[in-house]
Amino acid sequence: MKRAPFVVIAALVAAALASYGIWGDRVLSLVGLGPDTSGYLGYVEGETSLIAPPVAGRLLERPVDRGQRVKKGDRLFVIDPVTAKAEVARAEASLAETKARYDNMLTGKRQEEQDVIRGQRREVEASLALAEAELKRQAQLVERGYTTRQNYDQADAQVRQLRSRAASLAAQEKVGDLAARPDEIEAAKAMVGQSQANLDQARKKLDDLMPVAPEDALVENTFFNVGEWVPAGSPVVSLLPDFRVKLRFFVPEEDVAQARTGREVGFTCDSCPTGLKATIIYVSPRAEYTPPVIYSQSARTKLVFLVEARPTTRGTPLPPGLPVVVEPLGPAP
Repeated sequence: MKRAPFVVIAALVAAALASYGIWGDRVLSLVGLGPDTSGYLGYVEGETSLIAPPVAGRLLERPVDRGQRVKKGDRLFVIDPVTAKAEVARAEASLAETKARYDNMLTGKRQEEQDVIRGQRREVEASLALAEAELKRQAQLVERGYTTRQNYDQADAQVRQLRSRAASLAAQEKVGDLAARPDEIEAAKAMVGQSQANLDQARKKLDDLMPVAPEDALVENTFFNVGEWVPAGSPVVSLLPDFRVKLRFFVPEEDVAQARTGREVGFTCDSCPTGLKATIIYVSPRAEYTPPVIYSQSARTKLVFLVEARPTTRGTPLPPGLPVVVEPLGPAP
């Protein structure tokens, strides 16, 4: 009779052990220790872009406000551009000057300068023709004895001088039609490239003071108002592009082997349409515990891995912080 309580207790323990395979996971799930087969819990995270000027200045315009959506190319803000515009004007004038010098070296002397040289050459040629005629006459007079040898020598020297002068002017005229020396041309060309680079840099600085939206995005926050002084490198606007939104969820240790980069998963969220999909872009190589428990064979389901996925369904805005449930990962297809 005394052994009956022990028999009843033994029977109850045996029944509990026999039914653990069916009900054990559900019971552990109810107390927070078992596996959750309904999905992986996570949330939406946004990667914001901070737009800041490279130099300090006063904020003149800020046509966007917090919560507003902007299109690619929309103006975000304007920092006082007076100094930057003056630098662009200076660089443009310097480029025009170097280009003019380079073009001048390629074209030779002006037509008016060449006309002066040609006129001088024709004048010397006319004088040379007269001197040659005089030399011929003096040669005949010397043969007949009607003049002295000195007069003949003077006429001959005059002819030689005029011939040299004519040759010099002809050479000057030819050189005037030529461009500058190759080394000088290359130096002038390098100066043009340097001036162009300075102009590009000045224009880039001006554009940095008047940035535009790089992509369609949501204005997540603004940090300065019109008229305030903005330090160099301080963000004025933060943007949240649609493609910079991702899901962060946690996968149990027994399922992480199925999480592969590039695999598509389904997920749901409150007030969201059905059929939402995302592509896994990152799987953490380190495990973590949530919540902290004593590690044991029965608590292995608490060992989870962080997984990130990029939504692929278009037209569904997902605000950062929104809770999501990712569908369980089955065997890889």
